[in-house]
Amino acid sequence: MSHRKFTRAASAAIALALAVGLAACSNDDLAQQYQSGDNKGYIAGQFQVQEYHGSGRPPVVKYSGTLDDGKSVTYADYAGKVTVVNFWYAGCAPCRQEAGQLEKSYRGFAGKDVAFLGVNTYDQAATAQSFASAHGVTYPSIIDVGSKSATSAFADIVPLSATPVTVVLDAQGRPTARIIGEIQDASILSALIQTALTESANGTS
Repeated sequence: MSHRKFTRAASAAIALALAVGLAACSNDDLAQQYQSGDNKGYIAGQFQVQEYHGSGRPPVVKYSGTLDDGKSVTYADYAGKVTVVNFWYAGCAPCRQEAGQLEKSYRGFAGKDVAFLGVNTYDQAATAQSFASAHGVTYPSIIDVGSKSATSAFADIVPLSATPVTVVLDAQGRPTARIIGEIQDASILSALIQTALTESANGTS
């Protein structure tokens, strides 16, 4: 399948998943609250997917931080991999709702050049680890509540008032897509990841 045909197929999958997700949101009281922007501490605005192409793709995001296990990490540790960065915290209801979908997508790319990384914007390490254990999340998270170094690095991409937000970075570390709001279906994220992988393989990223 050519890159152009694949892109059309991926876009169709995203559009279908968005239609299903938004229909579900319309019947969900919690979703209505955080979509309306008046649910304090959660997301402001509606569910949105934005892709970045060609010259419109932002530059490499040079982030760093300390993981929930105490290890240091930087963007250089993920060089050559498509990386999914999810901004979250334990008290965020949409974050709890989407955790399983993120993990499903993560496992779906096992063995490929794909990495997942959380950025916890509010909690201490023990709380983040408890959340991961309770929700079956197996990838690490940066604990950013003290330094805000990772949050600052993504400031041009991630709205400060929006949680959760998920960013897909290409193999060079540049944002290829951003999802604002709860991911209700793993296929939305997986399609965006596959597009980034295909571009990297074809040398078109």
